[in-house]
Amino acid sequence: MPNPLLAHYLAAPDSFDEMRDARQAPRPHWRAMLDSLGQEGPDMMRQRYDMVRRQVRENGVTYNVAADFDARQRPWDLNVLPLILPHEEWRAIERAVIQRAGLLNTILADVYGKQQMLGEGLLPPALIHGNPGFLRPCHDVRHHDGIALHFYAADLARGADGNWTVLADRTQAPAGAGYALENRAIISPTFPDLLRELKVLPLSPFFRIMHDSLMHWGRLCAAGGDAPAPLRGGEMPLAVLLTAGPRTESYYEQAYLARHLGVPLVEGGDLTVREGVVYLKTLAGLQRVHVVMRRVDDDASDGLELKHTRLGVAGLTQAARRGNVLIANSLGAGLLESSALLGYLPALAQRLLGAPLLMPSVATWWCGEPAALETVVANLDRLVIKPAFSQLPQAAVFGQDLAGAARAALIATLRANPDHYIAQERLKLSQAPVWQDGATPGLQARAVGLRVFACATPHGYVVMPGGLTRVATGPDARVLTMQMGGASKDTWVQAHARVALPHPQKRSITSADLVREDSNLSSRVAENLLWFGRHAERCDNTGRLLRVALTFLFNVRFDQRGAEWPTVLALCTRFHLIDHHQGHGPAAPDSALSDAAIEAALLLAVVSPAVHGLARQQRQLHRVASQLHERFSVDNWRALNRMVQPAVEPGAQPSQSDIMTILDDAAAALMMLSGFALDGMTRDLGWRFMSIGRRLERLQFQSIVLQRALAMDGDGSLDWLLELSDSIITYRARYRAQPEWLPVLDLLLLDGTNPRSILFQVDGILGALRKIAQTHGACGEHLLAPLRDELAALSPDRDFNGGNATLAALLGRIGHASGALSEQISVQFFSYTDPADNGRRRTRRA
Repeated sequence: MPNPLLAHYLAAPDSFDEMRDARQAPRPHWRAMLDSLGQEGPDMMRQRYDMVRRQVRENGVTYNVAADFDARQRPWDLNVLPLILPHEEWRAIERAVIQRAGLLNTILADVYGKQQMLGEGLLPPALIHGNPGFLRPCHDVRHHDGIALHFYAADLARGADGNWTVLADRTQAPAGAGYALENRAIISPTFPDLLRELKVLPLSPFFRIMHDSLMHWGRLCAAGGDAPAPLRGGEMPLAVLLTAGPRTESYYEQAYLARHLGVPLVEGGDLTVREGVVYLKTLAGLQRVHVVMRRVDDDASDGLELKHTRLGVAGLTQAARRGNVLIANSLGAGLLESSALLGYLPALAQRLLGAPLLMPSVATWWCGEPAALETVVANLDRLVIKPAFSQLPQAAVFGQDLAGAARAALIATLRANPDHYIAQERLKLSQAPVWQDGATPGLQARAVGLRVFACATPHGYVVMPGGLTRVATGPDARVLTMQMGGASKDTWVQAHARVALPHPQKRSITSADLVREDSNLSSRVAENLLWFGRHAERCDNTGRLLRVALTFLFNVRFDQRGAEWPTVLALCTRFHLIDHHQGHGPAAPDSALSDAAIEAALLLAVVSPAVHGLARQQRQLHRVASQLHERFSVDNWRALNRMVQPAVEPGAQPSQSDIMTILDDAAAALMMLSGFALDGMTRDLGWRFMSIGRRLERLQFQSIVLQRALAMDGDGSLDWLLELSDSIITYRARYRAQPEWLPVLDLLLLDGTNPRSILFQVDGILGALRKIAQTHGACGEHLLAPLRDELAALSPDRDFNGGNATLAALLGRIGHASGALSEQISVQFFSYTDPADNGRRRTRRA
């Protein structure tokens, strides 16, 4: 019986079909998958499709196409169907990639060393010295075990004849391995039985081997170089992953890899070089860095010797030359990404390896050779013209698309600057099935390519048993690129039986090596944790104030509102939830605004990030969290990503019920985040800064709210104050009576068991400051401690009444002190750059 899912599947006749053979019969390694899909029907695939999309959205997997942080980040496009490769075919790919990685590593070491290949004429000098990626300051950089290329990726494609070809080499900072791991984590639950039946090889051992290999070379750096400081016993080298920041296209992957490998994700400003040694700037002082896994371009890695930029670390090249740090990949490795080198690799393989390439490169001509240029001009119709060096920004040009003046102009350009261009044979990519949802769901054919990853170990290169399968955007697409909106697939590599994988290195940890505090907490991360706490609390405060104000508007008639309504309205104005500037005129007073104008402003504050309010504050919270991606669990990120999903469809007008539901959901999501912080985070230094941030924000908000409440005219109700302070349930359980000033102020000021009270915040901040002071010296306790004594001296009978100006003044001083404390923490912990100054500061703290 025909499989209904294949009704619209039609691969191009001149392309290799990954799923079916020439007789349209399923290939052996696809039969189990197709049999399973045929038994289930379209409904099950729709469920899988929806589950994958939901997981991508909730996990926050993104690829920033435009690298525009202010624009909405594009969710990662993951197709539900994997690419399946049989074991025998994979073994051939694996051997070819290992051979190629070794060859490129040898070439890289020679080009930045003896340059023997140039002397023998195996490489044209113009191709090396004319390459913008050739970094002269990197000549004679030390390489432990002769390894300069620690990570390598090859972009492969299968031609119409069924043979694999290398399209490009990725040697600078190969991206995609983290996305491949995330793809597997998302796809695995959708096909658990098939994964076992097809004996799909796991990916995680590859990353353990990668980590252990870097630790091995990190130990060599610690013991070698010109600043030896051997590690003791089970002490681990410090490895960091250097990122250009959240605006990077693959920032999500970088954070994901850092979390998976257990290394700090750092930016250039987090590191410093002193006397040829790289250090991480932490709150505990400078910590020596032994390994830098860089995801920053070669020339941007060192603003001192390479290119003036703040993305890298000034002096990093010098530290590498002196052998004091391992940089993976070695600076200057991007040189090998020039496609112009592809035509020279066969001869280099014979000369250096004594063997032919196991997998050919796509046919490539470098126009810098006169004979090659004439060949390109004569065969332009069947070639693709590309820049010879990645630093030259120019899109690929298909010769068949040009005629007349355009064709003549291209030929003139090639003749004018031949060194800058290469030509490659047009390759008809193989096609694989993708699931397409919609009115006619089913399988359709799309062009695919495969990026395969390898990492160096002390015993040779190891290939990840899988890869990142990239999918074309449409049936007629001629190039594969994630920047243009391409999709991806999980890649399943089959095993005949249980396969012996390389074992991770074993090490012994003694009691002296136990860690109970994060000693590598950088100043930037600590600052972001503090502000994450503050923004989370601002979201909560804003949501609760909006809910109180809208409840008045929706449920209480104008003529029945008491003295509390002007106070609530004034608070909305104070926190910029209401814009009193109507048009371009002067600000209107609160009393002059109609209910309709107030309601419109508050509704906008709930749903629109364009104005001050909840939606904007949630975006800001997510933005700060993105700087801490590797510090939060997947569950944390799911809660954060749900929070910033659009509450209403663009252009839709939410009802009153919709608005209250949005506010209730926001409060629940924030409570969930608080629960993660309470039960899911160790009470280390980072947690203390986040806790201080939350408590400072709550202290300032509660101080302002209570000041305004004390100034309330007449005998207004206090229910709103308890609701806003999330204390109404506690009050009713204790007193079973209408709120009165004495018990309300006792609950919100002096009740040390109430997490919303002023005393609770002050005690929590002081407790955290004292903990920090044990290792970092006094840090602002003197600003709050006297005010805590004044709080404790309050007499409920004497002081707890409405209109008490003395009490209001004390609350004002508390709010001012909390602002001063926040400023002192920032200056003391987040502003230093000079390690000598840091040392002096630590001496003064002691």
